[in-house]
Amino acid sequence: MLHADVLGERARLTPGRTALVFVPTGGRFTYEALDLRAARLAQAWLARLGLTRGDRIGLLAQNCPEFIDAFFAAAKSGVILVPLSTRATTYELTGIVADSGMRALMYGPGFLEAVTKLRAGAPLETCIALDPHERSVPEDQALSALIDDIVPGGQPVSIDPEHPLCLLYTSGTTGKPKGVIVPHRMVAWNAYNTTVCWQLREDDVSPVFTPLYHAGGLGAFLLPIFAAGGTIVLHAGFDPGEIWRVIEAERCTVALGVPTIYKLLMDDPGFASADLSHVRWLISGGAPLPRHLIDAYQARGVAFKQGYGLTEVGVNCFAMSVDESVTRAGSIGKPLMFTRARLADEHGEDVPVGDVGELWLKGPHVCRGYWNNPEATAQALDADGWFHTGDLARQDADGFYYIAGRKKDMIISGGVNIYPAEIEQALAAHPGVADSAVVGIPDDTWGEVSVAFVVRAPGSPVDAAELSSYLLGVLSRFKVPKSFEFVERLPRTPYGKVVKDELRARHLDTLADRGAARHES
Repeated sequence: MLHADVLGERARLTPGRTALVFVPTGGRFTYEALDLRAARLAQAWLARLGLTRGDRIGLLAQNCPEFIDAFFAAAKSGVILVPLSTRATTYELTGIVADSGMRALMYGPGFLEAVTKLRAGAPLETCIALDPHERSVPEDQALSALIDDIVPGGQPVSIDPEHPLCLLYTSGTTGKPKGVIVPHRMVAWNAYNTTVCWQLREDDVSPVFTPLYHAGGLGAFLLPIFAAGGTIVLHAGFDPGEIWRVIEAERCTVALGVPTIYKLLMDDPGFASADLSHVRWLISGGAPLPRHLIDAYQARGVAFKQGYGLTEVGVNCFAMSVDESVTRAGSIGKPLMFTRARLADEHGEDVPVGDVGELWLKGPHVCRGYWNNPEATAQALDADGWFHTGDLARQDADGFYYIAGRKKDMIISGGVNIYPAEIEQALAAHPGVADSAVVGIPDDTWGEVSVAFVVRAPGSPVDAAELSSYLLGVLSRFKVPKSFEFVERLPRTPYGKVVKDELRARHLDTLADRGAARHES
């Protein structure tokens, strides 16, 4: 049986090894100690809160050891954990609480106001404060009191591998957030298969500075590193200078980030001075990786891979070797073992090698669909078990995959397909560009035309004419955006993905305002 309690199994095998280092406090936890914490919390949920298998409990907190306690308490108890985004609004949180039907909520320091507001619109039976000095109302239980005198014991709870371990709500860039049903089977398979295919080791040390409420924070690297018996170095948040200092001090060997994070880390002074001789490799996911970032890190002597995953299919679906990260730069590699991949056209037929199609995935790493949303489940997960990712990709003759962008982002201009990711990668290589996003807008003549939103690099005077001329030197003429808008920043989800619908709506509103002004004049 695939068991999601990776922590418990590793504690049985190597109890004395260091599992976790928490950067803000310097606290160090062995596998045995961390497993005991999770077991105590699991028993407290069942015995003192009266939760039963299948009940939902929420967690609203920054990265902290208690977050890991809660995740593995869910693995041990059958209670379903619902991690909540720390950047979500009260309105968004209220919708998630109602949709999930959670009975209880654990919350960390700094969220008193949010929880107080949440109570007004959400039916919560119990709230538990991680910090006893920061309770929303006096009636809230303190976590320390809840687990006080708990001595784990008795028979472990029997859990079906298909039983949900957690509900991970998507960022909702295209509408109402959907709760991805993540079963125990999916969690266990992601951990074990990633460990094998990425060749993780018990001497690996990995920093985690992405939010644990997101699939990426939990699935890569926390669970795979625990499966291997290595050490996680947990940051409370993202601080580039701190990250470089900790990577050096803890002699970290592997790390995961998204392109935005790697760009910010590259811009920090620590990038040039940190000792990286102990780093085996870095890996990027979440969005296409610009080639200039790969080149910059490789110039520092670091192997830099690109990966691929989604909340719905596990965050680690492809793998490549260190050598391939150089010879196949820009590729996401080949599917992991027992992962099936297809590239399909609009009729569901396989596209020829080299052509772009929608990426479909199938295997034990795929979720069970969306909570309380059979329509969305049916749209994404077909009767044969293929998950339609909505991402466009191509495959070369040797079986390596390359992401071309999101299906919904593809621009069809004059009957020709344009992939924004290709344009964004070209813009990223221009020294005057700090960030960019390309979207399609309706056009009476061409059907759609592309608009580039550009964040200038500090002090850069780059303008539309210069960028248009530059792109004409590296891209076909039809791929060059018809207009450029310069902005202070791009709207992003908590995990770094650009909210393109917001940019598109902003541009259309601007065009409407200009049209109204011309009409009035």
